Amino acid sequence: MRSLTEQDIRSSFVNCSKGEAKRLAIPRDLDERPWADLDFLGWRDPGAPDRSYLVTERTGRLVGIALRFPSSQRGFLHRSMCSLCLTTHSGNGVSLMTARKAGAAGREGNSVGIYMCTDLACPLYIRGKKVPEAGGRFEETLTTEQQLARMTDNLSAFLDKLHA
Repeated sequence: MRSLTEQDIRSSFVNCSKGEAKRLAIPRDLDERPWADLDFLGWRDPGAPDRSYLVTERTGRLVGIALRFPSSQRGFLHRSMCSLCLTTHSGNGVSLMTARKAGAAGREGNSVGIYMCTDLACPLYIRGKKVPEAGGRFEETLTTEQQLARMTDNLSAFLDKLHA
């Protein structure tokens, strides 16, 4: 992914108002992000523990989405799998992330959800740059590039639901 500026990020959101996009917390470490290892930029809002954000390139343009997830705690023995990268985590490592739909459907309160790594580090898990705590990645016969393509396809399918 190419490096992004604050303005790139704020103007990319499709499921919140311009005012909401203007007020959301942008990561302060954009210059330090491993852009070459990212297929999307994901981060949690430090001021709102139930919110996170994701920005990706799609059909030649940036698409940003605001996500919410429950703050409930799960037991350490509970394990879940991310629907994007297929990494398993124990406890709260995977959360049901919900996104308000774009347009009129979103204004009416309609949303869609997906189980994702709570830290939104899917590209780093696939590349082996980050290791999940007490979780794991299954050994696969797919190459890293094929796993990244699957992750991107899974994300695209979720993004398609925002406009449906």
